Amino acid sequence: MSITGWRVHFTRRDAPWPRAATALMEELSELFARLDTVLDTHGVPEGQPFLIGPDGGYDVALNRYFSVWKAHAPWNTQAAHARDLRTFFNFLWSSRGGCRWRDATAEDRAAYEWWRRRDERGPRVEDSSWDREVATVNQFYVWAISQDLVRGNPIRQRAAAAWSPWSGAAGGGVRLVPAEASKAGPRREVRWLPPGSYRLWRDVGLRGYGPDGLPTAGFRGRWASRNAAYADTMVRSGLRLGEQSALTLFEIPPVPPVASGIVNARTVLPDAISKGLSGRAVYLPVSVLRDLHEYLEWDRREAIEYGRARGFYVPTRRSLVVEDPARPRVRLGGRWVPVARLDAAERRRLLVAGDQGFEPAMVWLNQWGLPMSVSGWKQVFADANARCAAAGVGVRTSPHGLRHSFAVITLELLWRGHVQALGELNAEQRLTYQRVFGDPLNWVRIRMGHRSVTTTAIYLHTLQELEMRTRLELVPEDAWEPAGYSADGWAGPGGGAA
Repeated sequence: MSITGWRVHFTRRDAPWPRAATALMEELSELFARLDTVLDTHGVPEGQPFLIGPDGGYDVALNRYFSVWKAHAPWNTQAAHARDLRTFFNFLWSSRGGCRWRDATAEDRAAYEWWRRRDERGPRVEDSSWDREVATVNQFYVWAISQDLVRGNPIRQRAAAAWSPWSGAAGGGVRLVPAEASKAGPRREVRWLPPGSYRLWRDVGLRGYGPDGLPTAGFRGRWASRNAAYADTMVRSGLRLGEQSALTLFEIPPVPPVASGIVNARTVLPDAISKGLSGRAVYLPVSVLRDLHEYLEWDRREAIEYGRARGFYVPTRRSLVVEDPARPRVRLGGRWVPVARLDAAERRRLLVAGDQGFEPAMVWLNQWGLPMSVSGWKQVFADANARCAAAGVGVRTSPHGLRHSFAVITLELLWRGHVQALGELNAEQRLTYQRVFGDPLNWVRIRMGHRSVTTTAIYLHTLQELEMRTRLELVPEDAWEPAGYSADGWAGPGGGAA
């Protein structure tokens, strides 16, 4: 099936124009400048998705879903919703006789499920992808019903009991969930790397070492130090890809003096760039922080010199300039706004005034001295996985896999120390200890930026699985093949079958 018709676009201001523009392009540039003013007047954020129909029309009611209902969701969430809806709407248009989203029925949804998952000519998507698509389309139609845009939801519903992370049983409430999700159940498989496996992936995939731990002569990774510093920061802090990519120089703490004895330096992740506004304290190991500052001093400085030589940092009307780095704030809407309150898109417009001129405030820059994009980092990880595969190293990961690794390893270490401390106390002392030091699972929840401990509880399942695997390794071989046993049965004292 050829998918055409619906298209996803994103709002964009200050579209780039060639330096030698024709008269027609100059006229169009004025038109787009007026469009920028309209977007500003109506408070439309940069990068907001919107859908254009097969006839080229803009459906105002449909796109209110992004401008109102999903307006405060992270950009990547909005983009994912727009693309999943586009896929479903295109199927309705091209395979269901030009059906519009307002007219979708349960039969249309069943046909879509067949094509997406079982049709020989279809994409045969994974259960996790299908479940995400079902959840996205279901959420959209729940909203559309609440706005009186449609009369019914094409997604069948079923009642489900709320799940408890502690008992696995009903948590006391019943809710409606999509009945068309896969039967695979909740995703409990957490893909993570033990420290040794992570170091192997980093050294081979990002630094270009061989499996023997020695540098390879043919490696041409100019930005190996930057990439390794990025991965080390992620696996030791638990930051999300979008959160870490949006960091500015003002969120990076200085390296503590050696004499201070500080092992982990503390910084604060602002609400504005955290998923679900889950701003929180972040602890960076000093060893990782030293490598990060080394990147800032050398590789990043070289990238900035490249960008400055090509005039990339000349302020425009869209630039947000930090005039005094000691007071990180910008003029926005006629008032001073702290950098900590700027979202990820606004931070990409930040310029800092320095002795050598203007430069970006973002920490992570690409080879041209411009802010590194989330998609750029995904490609770095994909290239690292390919390099490991080519070297015969059977280790691969993703940015979220490093976040999982931080959670699993941190939770395991905290629980080990917690249980050891409790074992040395009496009942009254244990109660006091728990009141003072709290629950390791809740501590990890805060570090991960989860709203509910239920989300963090998936790592308990991983620890249970790890414990069982460890115990299986300790099962002696003679438990399965005892001495004296042969294929013919048990051998008795005389050598015959018992």
